[in-house]
Amino acid sequence: MSMNRSVKPTGRYSGVAMLLHWLIAALIVWGFALGWIMTDIPGITPTKLRYFSWHKWIGVTVLALVLVRILWRATHASPALPGNMAGWERAAAHAGHFALYLLMVAIPVTGYFYSSAAGIQVVYLGIWPLPTIIGPDTALKGVLRLVHISLNYTLLAVVVLHVLAVVKHQWLDRQNILARMLPFGTPRD
Repeated sequence: MSMNRSVKPTGRYSGVAMLLHWLIAALIVWGFALGWIMTDIPGITPTKLRYFSWHKWIGVTVLALVLVRILWRATHASPALPGNMAGWERAAAHAGHFALYLLMVAIPVTGYFYSSAAGIQVVYLGIWPLPTIIGPDTALKGVLRLVHISLNYTLLAVVVLHVLAVVKHQWLDRQNILARMLPFGTPRD
């Protein structure tokens, strides 16, 4: 089955892809920071509960935006990787992007299931209650908590590798690859 994948002759991602990339990245950083901070607050305080709510809202928003990004990417071609990039680097880039998308879906889903197993309904933005898919389950709650945390640290590692790859290709290989995801500059092939 072929999809309509428009060609990007400029070597730059579309404005929509750039917006989604940077918005999702900012939300992930914010969500990760909140997760780290809120879990270090002792006891149950109004601040901790507020941070938990924000963390969940960020997760739901990231999931929705990532699904939009996946649909966008499925119907719009990505710019070609630089022609002088080694085969193993191309394979690593594709594997890295696949891992990023997989984690950006799996992390909010496991967080949502974790909340459900803890018996806490997610109410998006404090307005829209999301359906409870899993009933309260203490054993499953512990497993889902561990999975959610582990996936977050895995995402952190993959993001660090992603940024290091950009740094390598941008400044060591001088391929100006960063311009592909910025609205300014001129990408090179």
